[in-house]
Amino acid sequence: MKVEFGMRIFGEMSGRDDWIINYKFKMIKRMHRYVWLAVVSLFLSRLYGQGTELRFLVSPYLQDAEPNSMRIMWETSFGDESIVEWGETSSLENRTNGSSTDINFDRSRIHEVHLVGLERFTTYFYRVRTGALVSDIFQFRTPPFASDRKSFRLVAMSDMQRDERNPNKFREIVRDGVIPYVRENGGGRLSNDLALVMVPGDLVVEGPIYLQWQDHFFAPAQPLLSQVPVYPVPGNHERNADFFFKYFALPANGTPAYAEHWWYKDYGNVRIVGMDSNKGYGEIPQQITWLEGLMEQTTKDTAIDFVFAQMHHPHKSELWLAGESDFTGKVVKILERFTADSGKPSIHFFGHTHGYSRGQSRDHKHLWVNVATAGGRIDQWGEYAQENYDEFTVTQAEYGFVIAEVDPNGGDPKFTLKRISRGNEGSPKENLPTDSITVYRSAKNPLEPKIERPLEGELSYRNVILQAGPFHGVAPHAYHAASHWQVSEVDDFSRTNKDSWKQHDDWYFDKNLQAGDDLRDEHFIDLRPDKKYFWRVRYRDQFLNWSTWSEVGSFSTAE
Repeated sequence: MKVEFGMRIFGEMSGRDDWIINYKFKMIKRMHRYVWLAVVSLFLSRLYGQGTELRFLVSPYLQDAEPNSMRIMWETSFGDESIVEWGETSSLENRTNGSSTDINFDRSRIHEVHLVGLERFTTYFYRVRTGALVSDIFQFRTPPFASDRKSFRLVAMSDMQRDERNPNKFREIVRDGVIPYVRENGGGRLSNDLALVMVPGDLVVEGPIYLQWQDHFFAPAQPLLSQVPVYPVPGNHERNADFFFKYFALPANGTPAYAEHWWYKDYGNVRIVGMDSNKGYGEIPQQITWLEGLMEQTTKDTAIDFVFAQMHHPHKSELWLAGESDFTGKVVKILERFTADSGKPSIHFFGHTHGYSRGQSRDHKHLWVNVATAGGRIDQWGEYAQENYDEFTVTQAEYGFVIAEVDPNGGDPKFTLKRISRGNEGSPKENLPTDSITVYRSAKNPLEPKIERPLEGELSYRNVILQAGPFHGVAPHAYHAASHWQVSEVDDFSRTNKDSWKQHDDWYFDKNLQAGDDLRDEHFIDLRPDKKYFWRVRYRDQFLNWSTWSEVGSFSTAE
């Protein structure tokens, strides 16, 4: 018998409550648990596997879209025939054969057909056939070239692993959330209105459990994935299981020895990068080396305006500190450096913590976005060790998904992120937009702020208030979104005594802690006495554009 999980029991801890248990006892407990789960999985797969009825176990879904090709996959209870009938009309004038392979102890077959010779940015109809088994007719649309300058929309959501206390939440997110929202805000045809789906991990509760892939992920998402290609990365709940890599045909452009653990996919003017932040892969140098090389190449690629990366673990997490990852911190630094070198804005999408967060790097046009939770139990305020980080402007303990709208036109490409909330058990919401941000490719920097006081003079070291003039934006409808203050004993600011960054919003524990702050003054209470200090300030707009630094003011503190 092939044991799917192997030595993966020594992978990452995932439970919110296990961390206080003795480590050795936990490993023994988990080993017994996985052995039991494997036995149950094998029994159920044989009970409900091949049988005598040929049927779909996983309905058709889309993978690895290119302007001139598309991969279509599905799973049947048995049967080797893999045929896709397709065309630009529902008459399906073309027919392409593919291949099949076993996925679960020879008890079922997964099929893959690669359609080639397609026209870019074109709608196609298709259905799949295995013997006498024929699917419904679905649609898909091929991606454009970057030079086509076509606007498009994608969705990012994660952590849809089933919560047995709310087992139908992911189904609700897809069928009452994503699909209606996209159709109502588009042309009404899902395949045309949505380009792709990004999933930063935790698709199922236990990756080695075969039936969870059918029941927990593919079945609830079928109306979406049959018409829109999906690009996931593994979370800790996948346990590095073979099922993840058998079910998905991810781009084969990562490091060959680690196929499908990291990769990239271009859609129009956006480069989407998938990373594996799990133990065993986040620590090895090959992934970071690959990313550094890719970002160097992307800097020179004039067709790419934005980079959207995704990995499962956060670098910082306001709702759940225990879930933070040093690996993601390394990725953030690489993306920040890429954005600084190229001038191209970037994002890292993540999950793991079950709630939404959106923040941004202080010195770069780089966004931090947690797109959870699409099914996993919400991490509630006050439930775990939590912290209010400077980077984040909003954190919400709610279900939902994120929509990214990319517009390459108008001479200045831009993207807009929108959080669409489904609320929580105590306060349900019906696809309510609760956060948004727009970022432009080019910089439209606000005007340099004017310092007002103190310009010079002596102040109490216990009570120093710095004040600057009004904000003046350059971008249309720009407003004052952040201020960065520096105080130093040297006038070149080669070292600073105080460095304060405040943002317009700071939604933490369901309160905006920055309410009423106009960002034009800053208060310092613990400077050193009998010292001369220099100070300056810069302003940022909501599009992440910084002004230049102001002129330098000075003051002295009394003895």
